[in-house]
Amino acid sequence: MFLKRSTIACAAAALTLFTLGGMGMSAQGSPQRIVSLVPSATEMLFEMGAGSRVVGVSSYDTFPPEATRLPRVGALLDPDVERILSLRPDLIITYATQTDLHTQLERAGVRSFIYRHGSLADIFSTMRQLGSALGLATEARTTATRLERELGLVRARVAGRSRPRVMLVIGRESETLRTIDVSGGRGFLHDLIETAGGRNVFADVPRESLNISTETILARAPDVILDVRYSDPPSPDQRVRERHSWDVLPGVPAVRTGHVYVLYGSELVIPGPRVVLTAQTFARALHPDVMPW
Repeated sequence: MFLKRSTIACAAAALTLFTLGGMGMSAQGSPQRIVSLVPSATEMLFEMGAGSRVVGVSSYDTFPPEATRLPRVGALLDPDVERILSLRPDLIITYATQTDLHTQLERAGVRSFIYRHGSLADIFSTMRQLGSALGLATEARTTATRLERELGLVRARVAGRSRPRVMLVIGRESETLRTIDVSGGRGFLHDLIETAGGRNVFADVPRESLNISTETILARAPDVILDVRYSDPPSPDQRVRERHSWDVLPGVPAVRTGHVYVLYGSELVIPGPRVVLTAQTFARALHPDVMPW
């Protein structure tokens, strides 16, 4: 990868920002008070042993349990700058799209690690870069390598199997087929479909996600539908209703053959250390004979 270096002058200090593969970090000491606005990065921090340094998290952090007891400072669209600065952080992990926040942090002289969603491989490169920024390069490298190895085991289990055509639903209105969002042919979710032994029916669409109609679903004719819900399992009755929402499309092979799986859990859409669990869950749905539940 090409390493680009740019110098940012701000009122309080001159910071050096390194950008690598679309992500940046300030190079200055070893941070001890970290605020993370990115749930996946929060999980990385705890996984590599830096959880004790985290002093604030986003409104959407739900894992690990220790993170839920930390101060909440907003999220992607509503960061609370005053509350963030009151925690006296020496590193803030932000999304690349939070340009206004970056400007305010630069003026305050606070360092940032700028995070951007990407492929499955990017999760582990981000983990290694974050570890380097924290002085935990060895710990981060060991953790990333272990997770990569575990994903490799999933690939090996489904290798040589017939690869069903998969549609991964990442959002829709509850108990109806309105406002359907699916994984496109880019990003870690697309990569997870392939890791689990499937073929994304929208692999030809060079986007991370797209909104589709029921007519498009009929045209793409997936063999398997993985319908991800970002919550804990609801009541048994509601779970049945969510599954039966798909019965209005009997012409879709996945519906006709009963291969629609409504899956619950926030870990299923977070590009962090728990992607191994997601890969295993997807593989069990696609290849239950080799990856039993």
